[in-house]
Amino acid sequence: MTYAQLLFPDFALILIGYLICRFTALNRSIWQPVEGLVYYFLFPTLLFYSIIRAPIDWLGASNLMAAGLLGGLASIALAYGLPHLPWLGRRLDAQDAAASAQVAFRFNSFIGLALADRLAGAQGLQLISVLIGVCVPMFNIAAVYPMARGSQTGFVRELARNPLIVATVAALACNLLGIRLPALVEPTVARIGQASIALGLMSAGAGMQLGLLARGKWLSVSVLSIRHVASPLLALLLAHLLRLSAVQATILLTFSALPTASTCYVLAARMGFNGPFVAGLVTLSTLAGIASLPFALMLLQWWPV
Repeated sequence: MTYAQLLFPDFALILIGYLICRFTALNRSIWQPVEGLVYYFLFPTLLFYSIIRAPIDWLGASNLMAAGLLGGLASIALAYGLPHLPWLGRRLDAQDAAASAQVAFRFNSFIGLALADRLAGAQGLQLISVLIGVCVPMFNIAAVYPMARGSQTGFVRELARNPLIVATVAALACNLLGIRLPALVEPTVARIGQASIALGLMSAGAGMQLGLLARGKWLSVSVLSIRHVASPLLALLLAHLLRLSAVQATILLTFSALPTASTCYVLAARMGFNGPFVAGLVTLSTLAGIASLPFALMLLQWWPV
């Protein structure tokens, strides 16, 4: 299966949401409550289940975790720095920059899990679960910060009530303590997670206004370049510096080139920022992933670890 085939379902769901919202009676008044359902219940459930379902070998994957965290911090720094660049900063809308910074470093965990399984089987799933577990809290905090700083609500308050952060921290604690979901409820939780992907992507499509991307073209190019070009290059450098194994390097490079998280749109919209602009970036990132994923793995072939 090619990367285009793997990414097609996500892109198709975004397109379906866009068409339904624009050309049927299921307009924005219908989709706004759906966004709340995804943000406050469905996607936190998916995050919790993804992290808790398998024990994490924290010691054996320490170098991989370090690489993921360092690469993530570098991407966050690049995204935060865009409005402060002398030439570029004057061309960026401050509100849009705050809302779209998250696009540069957050990732689609569903696609990551599917790719890891296809590339390295059970070992790949465990390794990418480690990356998800350590990076999701940092990325969600970094996503909330620029928007909370520019709003009337406090940063700590936004973090404390952010359902994605609460779900991730709770799942990590349960994983460390060896707490697992009862077998009876696992199928239900798994289905809730699957629903979150479909509805989250369709909500992004329903809120999308592609015309806004043309007005913010410099910002769009900048955040997508960090996500799909700079991040894989940083991952390759870290794989060498930390002497990762071939399998770990493959998972790290794959992780670094994933499309951005579909919930970027939901987070921006729920915090009162330009959700339609971010929804357009989510769509473009999904398309860019078709090229960036092969690019990332090609880097390993050119410069094997």
